[in-house]
Amino acid sequence: MNTERSKRLFDRAKALMPGGVNSPVRAFRGVGGEPLFFKSGEGAWLTDVDGNRYVDYVGSWGPLIFGHAFPPIVDAVTAAARSGTSFGAPHPGEVTLAELISRRMPSVEKVRLVSSGTEATTAAIRLARGATKRDVILKFEGCYHGAGDSFLVKAGSGVETLGLPDSPGVPAALARLTLTAPFNDLGAVERIFAERGGEIAAVIVEPVVGNMGVLIPRPGFLEGLRALCTKHGAIFILDEVMTGFRVARGGAQERYGIRPDLTTLGKVIGGGLPVGAYGGRRELMSLIAPEGPIYQAGTLSGNPLAVAAGIACLEALGSPGAYEKLEETSRQLCDGIEAEAKSAGVPLTVNRVGSMWTAFFTPHGEPVFDYASAKQADTARFGRFFHALLEEGVYLAPSQFEACFVSLAHGPREVDHTLAAVKKALRRL
Repeated sequence: MNTERSKRLFDRAKALMPGGVNSPVRAFRGVGGEPLFFKSGEGAWLTDVDGNRYVDYVGSWGPLIFGHAFPPIVDAVTAAARSGTSFGAPHPGEVTLAELISRRMPSVEKVRLVSSGTEATTAAIRLARGATKRDVILKFEGCYHGAGDSFLVKAGSGVETLGLPDSPGVPAALARLTLTAPFNDLGAVERIFAERGGEIAAVIVEPVVGNMGVLIPRPGFLEGLRALCTKHGAIFILDEVMTGFRVARGGAQERYGIRPDLTTLGKVIGGGLPVGAYGGRRELMSLIAPEGPIYQAGTLSGNPLAVAAGIACLEALGSPGAYEKLEETSRQLCDGIEAEAKSAGVPLTVNRVGSMWTAFFTPHGEPVFDYASAKQADTARFGRFFHALLEEGVYLAPSQFEACFVSLAHGPREVDHTLAAVKKALRRL
C-alpha cells in the first residue's frame, strides 16, 4: 500500500504541530507507524491522499451516524453558510435544535449550546459545584470527559493510549478535588459516599464507556449511582457526548431507563461539525447566566453552521427503522468478528452497545468491564491487527482504548469486506 503523500505531509506537520497532529490519538502512537492523511469521505468509506480507500469505523470519533458527506447535512450546512457563517447573536436554528434535544431527552428541560464536548462537561461541573456549594467531584477510572483539568485524573482515551499518568499542568490542589472509583463497582462508590458524601458536588459517568474501549454497565450500576446521588444531594451527570442519540433515539438514558440531573452532549448533535451542549433539570439550568449567577459563555456557541448540521442529523434520525438498522448491522459485524476469531484460535472479546464496539485482545478472551480488565488487553497484538486491517482497506480507531462506530451508511457490502479482512488479519496473528 503506497502512503508516500501521507508520509510527506506528516513530516511537514511534525515541524509545525506537537507530534504532527491536532489531537493525540491521531498520531498512531497506540498502534505504531505513522498516521494517514485523508482527503475525502463518502458514505462508509474514506479515501487517503494517496488514493487508498477504507471502510471507516472511526466516523470522526462518533458523530457521523449517517456516514460521510450525508446529503441532507451537506445541503443544510451549505444553505446556512449562504446566510452567514456566524452571528454571535440568537437565531432561529438554536431554538429548533434545543426543542429537538429536549423532546427526545425529557430529562433535558433546559439546554445550553456550546462548541465542544469538553466545554459541555466543564460547564456542567461548574454548575454542579455552584448549585451544591461543594467542591469535590467523583469520576471513574479510565473514563474521559474531555481535556478539562478536573477530568485528567485517571482518564481514558488519548491519555491512556499514550500511557500517560495524570497530566502535568493540572494543579495538585485541583486534582485532590477529583475522586475516582472503578467503573461497574457500585460498592466502591458506596464506600466513598459513606466517607465523603457531604463534600461531593457531582458524579459524572459515561453511561456506556467509549474512552477505554467500549465498556458496558452492569445491571444496577447506573441505577445505584442515581440513588446514591439522590440520597446524598449530589448532582448526577450522564456524559452522553458519545452515546447521546447514538445508542438509542433518546441516548443511553433511554436505553437504560435512567434520568440524570444533567446531561452533556456533543458528536451526533453536530452532525459532524463542532458542537456540544449541556442541559437538565429546569431549576438547575436556571442558575446559568444570564438567568442565574453561574457564568458560562462562548462566542461561537450556537454557531449557525453547526446548528444546521445538528438539526438535519436529528431530524433524519427520526425516520422509522434507523436505530433498528444500526443495531442489526452492528450485530452482524461484531458476531462475525467473534466467529472469525474463534475459527482462527485467537483470544478476543468484542464489547458492543448499539453501534459502538471494541475488539479487545485479552489473554484468554476474558470479559472487559472496568479499567483494570481493559489494561489486560494485548495492545501490541491490537497494533498488528490494526495494521493488517489497514492493508486490507479497513480503518479502525488507532488505539485499543477507543470505540469504533457503525453508521447507517454501512451495509452488507461493508460488513462482508470487513469480515474478509478480519479473517486474513487474524490468521496473520
